[in-house]
Amino acid sequence: MVNLGDEFPNFKVNTTIGTIQFHEWLGDSWGILFSHPADFTPVCTTELARVANLMPEFEKRNVKVIALSCDSVESHSKWIEDIKSYGGHVADKFPYPIIADEGRDLAVQLGMLDPDERDKDGLPLTCRAVFVISPTKRLKLSILYPATTGRNFAEILRAIDSLQLTENKKVATPADWQSGGDCMVLPTLKEEEAASLFPKGISVKPLPSGKSYLRVTPQP
Repeated sequence: MVNLGDEFPNFKVNTTIGTIQFHEWLGDSWGILFSHPADFTPVCTTELARVANLMPEFEKRNVKVIALSCDSVESHSKWIEDIKSYGGHVADKFPYPIIADEGRDLAVQLGMLDPDERDKDGLPLTCRAVFVISPTKRLKLSILYPATTGRNFAEILRAIDSLQLTENKKVATPADWQSGGDCMVLPTLKEEEAASLFPKGISVKPLPSGKSYLRVTPQP
């Protein structure tokens, strides 16, 4: 199990683009690893097709994408044809690799097994995990969905926008924030420092407590 802020494991795995060492493959990019219960299953097919169509959005954010399923590379390669067909993806080359984790070694290491969902042999399937990794190879976000619930990738892109903004700017993003929206000034910043960092101005939301911790500024 990897906790937020931990260095993400530098595993060596077989994928649909050959054997990779994770840190070397990631390089100086952000990364997203998302796992799937099994090949040739309906929800997984919709998810991988959706990500394939969203690749320009991930690339715009300097995010490399890699998927995982507990089946073989040979199985993945055949499944890709279904994914491309479902998503209307016409390019010959699939835009991101899929990890083969037949022994469930990586699923166990990363805490991705769903005990309530099992394959035909009674083995637990991987849940729908999402891991976002920074260029420094640190885990910045993790989400675990059960096998029966497909992911909302618009929300994952929104979260990446927030992670990349708050990595470099001393702000936090409020509930339902979208890129370009107002941000919250970190409560640890003193007024003088905040004023110099946010020349567009800061407004304080009045609250019954009388405390001035809700400080809002345009996105820096």
